[in-house]
Amino acid sequence: MALEKLKSQIPEFAKDVRLNLSLFAQDEALTAAQKAGLALACAISSRNQEVQKACNAYASSVLDEAGLSAARAAASIMAMNNIYYRFTHLVSDDSYSRMPAGLRMNVIANPGVPAVDFEIWCLAVSVVNGCGRCVDAHEQTLRKAGVAANVIHTAVRLAAILQSAAIALEAA
Repeated sequence: MALEKLKSQIPEFAKDVRLNLSLFAQDEALTAAQKAGLALACAISSRNQEVQKACNAYASSVLDEAGLSAARAAASIMAMNNIYYRFTHLVSDDSYSRMPAGLRMNVIANPGVPAVDFEIWCLAVSVVNGCGRCVDAHEQTLRKAGVAANVIHTAVRLAAILQSAAIALEAA
C-alpha cells in the first residue's frame, strides 16, 4: 500500500519510474524481508522524505524492530564506508589504501538479521552511493555465501528504481 501511494506521487514525465515501481512488488528473487530492508536502506540513502516515508511504512509492515534497525544501520554504516573507500579507490596515491581505515564497523559483524540480508542491503546502498570498491566487496561476499547472480542483479535493479523515484519527486 505504501509503495502504491508513492507510485501515485510520481509525476507524468516519469511514467517509466511508476511502471518500474510496480516491478518492486512483483519481484520474487528476494525474500519479503530482503526487499523491505533494501527499500528502507536505499530510501534513507536517497535522502528524499517522501521515498523514506513510503519505504519506512512498507518495511514496518514486513520487518520487526531488529530488521528495521539493521536496515537503518546498513544505510548509515555504508554512508561512512562508501565515502572513505571511494576516496581510497579514486585518489591516485595508493598509499591511502594501505592505511588502516580506523572506522568502527561492529554492526557488520552482528547486524541482528541474517548476514546475507544485511550484505544485500549494504550492496544496494553502496550502488546508490557510487562506491565501486564497496560494491565489488559486497558482491564478492554475497557470491561466496552462495547468493545467485540473479538475486544480486535484482537487488541492484530495485535500488536503481527507488533512487529514480527520489529523483523524479525532486524534479517535480
